[in-house]
Amino acid sequence: MKNLKTLVIAVVLAVGLVSFANAQSKVAHVNVQQLMSEMPEMKAAQAELQKLQETYQTDIKTSYQELQNKMTLYKNEAGTKSEAENNKRAQEVETDRQNIMQAQQQAQQQLQEKELELLEPVLKKANDAIQKVGRAQGFDYVLDSSGGSGVILADGKDILADVKKELGF
Repeated sequence: MKNLKTLVIAVVLAVGLVSFANAQSKVAHVNVQQLMSEMPEMKAAQAELQKLQETYQTDIKTSYQELQNKMTLYKNEAGTKSEAENNKRAQEVETDRQNIMQAQQQAQQQLQEKELELLEPVLKKANDAIQKVGRAQGFDYVLDSSGGSGVILADGKDILADVKKELGF
């Protein structure tokens, strides 16, 4: 009888420990910012954005230079022109200045739209790879351990290398 009680207690404890172990969630982490910055697609997207930004900057700089030249010309000719002509020229310069400022705002907006367009598929690819690796390794949760993501301690399994391997780099 005593052996039976001991056996029952041992079985109950074993079942309890197995249940407790199964209740534990497996958690891993990955630095998504680092992963994204190292992806070849991200580097290509950044290069394309940089090129587009430089194009916009060159265009706006050229427009500013043309405005400066026009202002210098108008200033030099101001003494030989009528007050009505000078007022008309001042209004023209102000309109040009506003057009340049509007062009800057449009360029900034277009850059942001292009950035979203280029980064969305890269982020999806990274996310899909993280999920695939996490599931393959049996993790219930994979946390983003990038700075500022809210993860205070990331001592668990870091799957960054495995995700990079899944992505082929």
